[in-house]
Amino acid sequence: MSIRGLKKKQPRTFKVKIITVDAEMEFSCEMKWKGKDLFDLVCRALGLRETWFFGLQYTIKGMCTWLKMDKKELLQEITQHLFFLQVKKQILDEEIYCSPEATVLLASYAVQAKYGDYDPNFHEPGFLAHDELLPKRVLRQYQLTAEMWEEKITAWYAEHRGIARDEAEMNYLKIAQDLEMYGVNYFPIAQNKNHTDLLLGVDAKGIHIYSINNRFSPNKSFEWSAIRNISYSEKELTIKPLDKKAEVFKFFSSQLKVNKLILQLCIGNHDLFMRRRKVDSIEIQQMKAQAREEKARKKMENQRLAREKQLREEAERAKEELERRLFQLEDEARQANEALLRSQEAAELLAEKAQIAEEEAKLLAQNAAEAEQERQRLEITALKTKEEKRLMEQKMREAELIAVKLVKESDRRAKEAEHLKQDLHEAREAERKAKQKLLDITRLNYPHMVKYPQYSPTDTRDANFDKGSVKLDLKDIDLKRLSFEIERERLDYIEKSKKFEDRLKELKSEIHALKLEEKQSGLY
Repeated sequence: MSIRGLKKKQPRTFKVKIITVDAEMEFSCEMKWKGKDLFDLVCRALGLRETWFFGLQYTIKGMCTWLKMDKKELLQEITQHLFFLQVKKQILDEEIYCSPEATVLLASYAVQAKYGDYDPNFHEPGFLAHDELLPKRVLRQYQLTAEMWEEKITAWYAEHRGIARDEAEMNYLKIAQDLEMYGVNYFPIAQNKNHTDLLLGVDAKGIHIYSINNRFSPNKSFEWSAIRNISYSEKELTIKPLDKKAEVFKFFSSQLKVNKLILQLCIGNHDLFMRRRKVDSIEIQQMKAQAREEKARKKMENQRLAREKQLREEAERAKEELERRLFQLEDEARQANEALLRSQEAAELLAEKAQIAEEEAKLLAQNAAEAEQERQRLEITALKTKEEKRLMEQKMREAELIAVKLVKESDRRAKEAEHLKQDLHEAREAERKAKQKLLDITRLNYPHMVKYPQYSPTDTRDANFDKGSVKLDLKDIDLKRLSFEIERERLDYIEKSKKFEDRLKELKSEIHALKLEEKQSGLY
């Protein structure tokens, strides 16, 4: 007997591609699965246990919506990391408004979570060039270059030294959760069927009504603790407060499906609100315990890594210090060796200079002796020269005096000679005239006698004649005497002139000899 097995019919499947913030996954799903089955499969693939914080995003006629919840405490690191990625994407996509100052601070925590501690030797300028860290709105708002933005982000990033990745992500989320639009899903609504002039926002705190142009400050809010019931009928949605006396709020949406989405989102957020007020389940308590243990383990691991890093940095600094000291010692040794060589060279140069100095001293002593001899010779020569110069000057003065005397004597003699010549000429002229007169008288009165008459005082004519004869004889005698004296003086003058000329020649010869001797003395 044999048993033949029946062939089971294979279920029909289809491919589903799930895109998370940092990963892409593809699953095979059965046609009979519901959305929760696919969501559970994704959570298992991601290792996500706190599934109530997430949901599947989908699009309805261009409108995206997903189940997003906010909880103050995130237990598992994977939950925190996915939250961080999701919120970061919403800020960069400008779904959550953030001021420029806050975006720079958030960007610095994102960089710390990605790159760890800042190291200027490793994180050189331009290392953030390919990272999307700021919303495009902020980049357009300020006329700053990419290098300027990186400098501002790096200034904050450098202050986060020692913060682990999960701590940096948590700091990011703490800042983000204070933003007005954080965790809010917006839907366009209207208070009547014809106009859509309001926005309805759903978040972890409750339901909020906004103006169409203001998503920051709600006009009216309904906290989860104050809501009694939420219902819809076709396009109309009704919110009933817990206080029965309060006004019931009704609004209209554009489509029936939108009302269903709003209702589901409200149910999910309200469920989280109620979950936070209940006693933690065993699963939550286990996850909290595991989270505490994981946190303690990571803290110890971070402390160990920090200690190891500190020791490594200290070792590197000690190594650098030793290398620096070694280099310093080598440099000092090199300098000492160079100094020794310079000292040896200096000693050799000093010895050579000492020898040269000694030889120069001997030469200087010899030159000094020669100079002393030359000084004495020059002194003697100078004395001799002075004496000779004095004698020469004296002789020159004598020669000048003699020359002056000769000139004066010559002038005087020339004048006397001129006077004497004049007198001689006059005397001779008078003699000629007297002789002519005498001859004329003799010829007229005594043609036959040429004898001089005797002197007679009674005869006036004769007396006059005799007187003229006497005078004539005396004149003739004076002329002869005068001529003799003139001749004698002329001879004396010639003799004196010759003596003076000889004396002048002698003085000139002596002066010329003295000048030659002085000139020769100056050459030595």
